[in-house]
Amino acid sequence: MKRALVITHVAHEGLGTFRRPLERGFIVERLDIHRGAALPPRIDGFDALIVMGGPMGVYEEEKYPFIKKELRLIESALKERVPVLGVCLGAQLLARASGARVYKGDAREIGWHRVALEDEAASDRLFMGFPDEFTVFQWHGDTFDVPPGGVRLASSGLFPNQVVKVGPNAYGVQFHFEVTEAMVREWLALNSAEVAEARVDAGAVLNEMPSVIGEVNRLGNMLFSRFIRMAEKW
Repeated sequence: MKRALVITHVAHEGLGTFRRPLERGFIVERLDIHRGAALPPRIDGFDALIVMGGPMGVYEEEKYPFIKKELRLIESALKERVPVLGVCLGAQLLARASGARVYKGDAREIGWHRVALEDEAASDRLFMGFPDEFTVFQWHGDTFDVPPGGVRLASSGLFPNQVVKVGPNAYGVQFHFEVTEAMVREWLALNSAEVAEARVDAGAVLNEMPSVIGEVNRLGNMLFSRFIRMAEKW
């Protein structure tokens, strides 16, 4: 059975709906940075790397020493062509490890937002057959440039780089397809000061959730199932 390495940075940003399908297909080793887990220097012994989100900035290496080690690990995965999926902070780390700039955006995206696929997504193994536009859950203020040789697959009105592909099998997804209703409620409660500062109506986010969460999870499961199949065959 193949092995997947999952990196989390805070307790409340785990795999969510991605957990069960991943555990069905892989032996999963989870490294929780917030619990002091040590990162290996290389991806040796793993067949997939999944890097989840967190509130840190990729440019905060001095404040968060693990960032340099995590970048080296992602670089190792890219060099060995091990499939990589980066979510939110994970997408930003992938971009940086691939030579792109990561920086503070002009605004924050929090809540339910629309993203649009680029033409290149129509033939992509993960996004083929997706709607041209769809709703996702967002929570970020940082963004990144498309890495050299990378391809932008999705954008939004506020942030043009929502999904990037690097090489044959590494994907950075800025938004959160993995969220459950419980996760959305927890994030809003834990980060109420940030929500207020961003002038986001938490009540409106919760009120909209029943009408969108089903489609978010359906598309998320489609994306992640395809990533798993790709990693199993690679």
